[in-house]
Amino acid sequence: MSSPKRRIETDVMKLLMSDFEVTLVNDNMQEFFVKFKGPEETPYTGGIWKIHVELPDQYPYKSPSIGFVNKLYHPNIDEMSGSVCLDVINQTWSPMFDMINIFEVFLPQLLRYPNASDPLNSEASTLLLREPKAYEAKVKEYVRKYASKDVFETADDDDDSDVDMSSVGSFDSEDEDGEAAGRLEV
Repeated sequence: MSSPKRRIETDVMKLLMSDFEVTLVNDNMQEFFVKFKGPEETPYTGGIWKIHVELPDQYPYKSPSIGFVNKLYHPNIDEMSGSVCLDVINQTWSPMFDMINIFEVFLPQLLRYPNASDPLNSEASTLLLREPKAYEAKVKEYVRKYASKDVFETADDDDDSDVDMSSVGSFDSEDEDGEAAGRLEV
């Protein structure tokens, strides 16, 4: 077994044994979904997002591809595709990082501290800079509409709920034609 394959298995097993709910796509450790909860004491509190993850064959030497499946209002996350603009994944990825880092540190920090100067969603960036209270209200509205527990559970049971999802395909992990919300590579 090659080193990258062993590392993929180790990292995915650590994620599976963590508090995160992980669903493998076709029992493939290189493609899976992670149930991610918004960090406490932020406008994202109470939100639940499904994140699509693909690990390249060269992982951990090459960064994973991650994307939000259901919509999220944030300057550094593309509302339609779910792509994430995060330097640590896009440019400064290191084999020292693992999947747990992404879900326990990197994504919570991104939601806590949006970077309005490097936006994927310029509307959210502008609103954050000009009207922070209106930005927070819109984030909470998106959480309620697209990431509440009721919406999450309904979307998980109903393939026709694409209205509530980003444009990356079905929320159903059995969808073999689904693609990652966005490729984030070094």
